[in-house]
Amino acid sequence: MAQSEKDARFLGTLKTWVVSVALLGSVAAVLYFTVYTLDFFIAGDDKSVTFFQIFHRVDPGDAANIVGGMAEVLAAILGIIITVASIIVQLAATRYTPRITTMFFRDRINLGVIAYYIVAAVFCIWITFSIRSARGHEFVPVFGVLLNCFFMTIALLLMAPYFTYVFHFLQPENVVIRIREMTIDRVANLDEIERSVADQQEAVLEGAEQLADVALNTIQNKDKIIASRSVDALRQLAVEYLGRKSDLPQAWFDIGGKIASDPDFVAVTEDKRVEMSKERTWFEYKVLRQYQMIYSEALNRMRDINYLVAIDTRYIGEAALAVEDREVLELSIKFFNTYLRATLNARDIRTAYNIMNQYRILAEEVIRAGRTDTAEEVGNYFKYYGQLAFGMELSFMTECVAYDLCTLVEVAHQLESPAMEKLLKILLEVDKEAEAEVQETSLRGVRKAQIKLATYFLLAGEEGHAREIYRDMQDERADRLRSIRSELLAIDSKDFWEIIDRGENFDYLVPERKEQLHVFFGWFPKEKMG
Repeated sequence: MAQSEKDARFLGTLKTWVVSVALLGSVAAVLYFTVYTLDFFIAGDDKSVTFFQIFHRVDPGDAANIVGGMAEVLAAILGIIITVASIIVQLAATRYTPRITTMFFRDRINLGVIAYYIVAAVFCIWITFSIRSARGHEFVPVFGVLLNCFFMTIALLLMAPYFTYVFHFLQPENVVIRIREMTIDRVANLDEIERSVADQQEAVLEGAEQLADVALNTIQNKDKIIASRSVDALRQLAVEYLGRKSDLPQAWFDIGGKIASDPDFVAVTEDKRVEMSKERTWFEYKVLRQYQMIYSEALNRMRDINYLVAIDTRYIGEAALAVEDREVLELSIKFFNTYLRATLNARDIRTAYNIMNQYRILAEEVIRAGRTDTAEEVGNYFKYYGQLAFGMELSFMTECVAYDLCTLVEVAHQLESPAMEKLLKILLEVDKEAEAEVQETSLRGVRKAQIKLATYFLLAGEEGHAREIYRDMQDERADRLRSIRSELLAIDSKDFWEIIDRGENFDYLVPERKEQLHVFFGWFPKEKMG
């Protein structure tokens, strides 16, 4: 966050405090002067004293009585504030992240309030010491007594807005925002802060870890909202970092010191660390490793967090595309593959289905950006995980992969991407691993996806590609082809009949494409189609 924005937020908080103190003080002042006026004009006996002389005609005895206990009261208020703040800060630090304690005592407002009470108490002690009435010498620091009363008044009035501020400060959403801001500010102000690059790297590394800690702790406590905020904060941190990355010195990207001893990098080989330094990707790797840890923790426990991790990983990949950072894009793709592997091993089909949706969207952006080689690489990954799922008897995931590849082929064709031919070939190879009759029967969804793509090509006037799909399935059994045709013709609703993230029925065809089914199936022998 820019320093001007932080200053504006500080001034906004200060304005709120001033208004609160002024309002409370005004109520107290009006009440006091109303009662004092009644007492002065109705109950007052000494008419030689003017209305305001009471405020400056103070003898040593009066001054001692006025100021005497104020220092103790101020110290007691400070003790209450520190006790209450310490308890709630410790509770928040235990529940979310230990960094809350550091943040609390670095905050300008918290430090300012504590400093105010200390200064006011010390001032009161010295004013009390200054009052003299012995040996014929009298001295009353009238202005000091009045100022002390003012300090005491402000100290009491501050308690309400300050406790409101403390509770607001420790709200989990605000803690997450502050950690993100503090971390990105370390990067933004690298040249302005008088600390070594290694120290700055350590601070940024710690910020990413603390955001992950908040997410992990809230997942364990089933606190989805705060976990989501933390996951999003990591994404915002990575995206902002990518925007500033080109301005950072080369020393920032060297892996050494605290980074080299970090658990996420200790397990990496020396050659890989050298490669990360050259590719300038250690920070993005760290963020995505936190995502991997959060993803594993949420798997089969809090699926919404898994979906959000996938969405934010896609955003990071898209941000890398925008700044033409090929290495970070490839890193995002690797972590998508890692998520899929973990999800298939956990046999969590619903999560895998939604992860594939985000992975496909990223692949579409890759095609739009003209990254032909990367698009083909992703297509091969799709095929690999589709066949892996098939071998694990998770055939629905294989069908999902086929439909997503079908979408990628259509996007590539619309954009006239050279990747289209390769992606089409990959799609036709997805179902080549069937070894038994039962397995082959379970791949009906793959054939449906291929036939849907054939209708797209026919509608686009690309009969050659549609014929390629036909040749791939011309040896299919007649009963299977007829049942697939009947099912595709029978689907009239675009929306699926259950609530799903994609919302679309895989088998739905718009009327124009549905008409092309008759053309496609007309290529098969009549005795086969009936």
